[in-house]
Amino acid sequence: MSLAGPPSMSLDLWFAFLAAAWLVSLSPGAGAAYAMSCGMSHGFARGSVGALGLQAGVATLLALVVAGLGALVAASPMAFEAVRWAGVGYLVWLGWRQWCAKAAAGCDASRAEPFDWRRVALRGWAVNATNPKGLVFMLAVMPQFIDPVRPLAPQYAAICGTLLAVDLTVMAGYTALAARAAAMLQGGPGRRLLDRGFGVAFMAAGLLLAGASR
Repeated sequence: MSLAGPPSMSLDLWFAFLAAAWLVSLSPGAGAAYAMSCGMSHGFARGSVGALGLQAGVATLLALVVAGLGALVAASPMAFEAVRWAGVGYLVWLGWRQWCAKAAAGCDASRAEPFDWRRVALRGWAVNATNPKGLVFMLAVMPQFIDPVRPLAPQYAAICGTLLAVDLTVMAGYTALAARAAAMLQGGPGRRLLDRGFGVAFMAAGLLLAGASR
């Protein structure tokens, strides 16, 4: 009999998923770029709100997968394209905002915005929730760690909880690193370079998503 890990999930299977969750969360992407941009713009404490928003987006995708709606989106060309282009447009817009941060000449977003935790969290949610490739990835990966002879609900709960905990830890780490870098730069050309670097990262993520196929 397998050693028990989380409820109704074998310990060896859970450790395998834990390793996969770390690999997925540590891989660079739009979520990591957003977490770092929040840390750079708002510091660690306030920027962590963005990391929580990212987890709300992950939770949305997980809920769709568990409910079976994710398979419908992935199988429907129209639904997939609608979500994909919403994600493309959002990432490009977010990149433009980041590029224009800190009074770059000719940009509408040149003035620093007051901190609004709802806006920061909502933007984080949108980064992940409008990523159909993340949805398809979860559809492909999660079933590999499900034991069909055990109750499904506790296994899904363990998998979702593990993925959210790991991703939150990683995104908080990215936020802290960026906050530290911003504190060291304290404005000036280095800060402008970081702003534009993150802007390019967001727009590049949008272009990659635009070129992705179902």
